[in-house]
Amino acid sequence: MQEELFTSGRNIPNIDPSLQIWHWPISLYLFLGGLAAGILFFAALFYILNKEKTYPTAVKIISVVPPIALSLGLLALVYDLNHKLYTWQLYTTFRIESPMSWGAWVLLIVTPLSFIWTFSYYREVYPGLESKLKLFQKFKFLNTFEHFIIKNRRHIAYALIPLALILGVYTGILLSAFNARPLWNNAILGPLFLTSGLSTGAAAIILLSKNTAERHLFGKIDLALIVIELALIAHMLMGYYAGSQVQLEAMQLLVGGDFTVMFFGFVVILGLIVPAVLELMELKGYKVPVIVPAMLVLIGGLIFRFVMVEAGQLTRFLY
Repeated sequence: MQEELFTSGRNIPNIDPSLQIWHWPISLYLFLGGLAAGILFFAALFYILNKEKTYPTAVKIISVVPPIALSLGLLALVYDLNHKLYTWQLYTTFRIESPMSWGAWVLLIVTPLSFIWTFSYYREVYPGLESKLKLFQKFKFLNTFEHFIIKNRRHIAYALIPLALILGVYTGILLSAFNARPLWNNAILGPLFLTSGLSTGAAAIILLSKNTAERHLFGKIDLALIVIELALIAHMLMGYYAGSQVQLEAMQLLVGGDFTVMFFGFVVILGLIVPAVLELMELKGYKVPVIVPAMLVLIGGLIFRFVMVEAGQLTRFLY
């Protein structure tokens, strides 16, 4: 029989309880929300700049992704809830100090706007599908509705830019608002998640675009966003180093702990540094398959959410 001596009643492995209530649906939801925010931001921005013909993928073609991503993200979020039938009660009030309240209401506005934006380009982008379905012949009111949307598309774009930015920031603030979790209690998470969402949005556009000029432009944009993201990650880690003992211990999960390989190997190196090098090589004239850096950015962004959600729940204030 092995005898152990405990000098403290806190943080005893396998005895002191550990609370983990957020699982993969939350991580998936945060990733899809950030991806949709990034795509919608670029779509609205380049439409306002009158670049829809120059960069058709960013404005028109990829517009089908945000409504699908937001719908799947909301389904994952509802799936994770214990009391699904009471979800509607979240929309009976608005608390300005609550990130969840902000996120719920922003999603309530952004999700239908994403469907409307996609619908406005439906006949232009998918004429073959419309010739088979003949929705506009069966439902005459769709012609009036489409005309109204196209007429007011610029107003929708102006609304989407701030809403997309709020949605992207919210995915990080949702975590940083939990003061009881030292790894999440960092003001950098909001800008970091926004930058990551914009980067994954740019990567998705690169992945679907067949226009060389468009791919080059978003390659430059994504490269700049990756540099900013790396700077924010460095700043986040420096903040942990300069923090209290519990923040130092929380950081050890990412630096020298159970999540080090996932964080530095899959997120920082494969998800950011390698794509940045490949995109820089492509901009210099080297032939690089565009699918490689784009997919690495998307996978890195997804793993980043999983790491932060899972690791954050293992940290707590003990003193």
